[in-house]
Amino acid sequence: MAMRLFLLYTVIELAVIVALVSTIGFGWTVLLLLGTFVVGIALAGSQVKRHFRRLRSGINPASVQGAAADGLLVALGTVLVVIPGLASSAIGALLLLPPTRAAARPLVAAIAARRMPLITVAGATGYTAYTGSNAARGDYIDGEVIDVTDIEPLPVERKPD
Repeated sequence: MAMRLFLLYTVIELAVIVALVSTIGFGWTVLLLLGTFVVGIALAGSQVKRHFRRLRSGINPASVQGAAADGLLVALGTVLVVIPGLASSAIGALLLLPPTRAAARPLVAAIAARRMPLITVAGATGYTAYTGSNAARGDYIDGEVIDVTDIEPLPVERKPD
């Protein structure tokens, strides 16, 4: 799977570069690649700082999911900007823009909800409710199974008094 994705990435990036070289020339293509890299790094730095300030200022329980999705999208956008290539840098820069992240946030939440079971902790009692594919079978209790075999006790001989 990873090899196929890498091959797809390579084909897309080469197609974009060949199309740009044939359209605007080699020199302008190199300048455009360097420009998107520099702008992407600057945008990534500002968005990472903004996200850390937002996390330090405090998060209420209602905005935890949005903050987690934003953190994931900022990280993914930063990685895509740093990876060489014009198409990946453009997609990464789009993910670093706040309006695009707001549009992509529901998609990230849907993917995360589908991939991971929902675990909720209620109160300080330590009760954990598991809801997911096994929710119809009742409560989930974490434990260890010990195999026990019953044996007949040996007869105890009584000593005369």
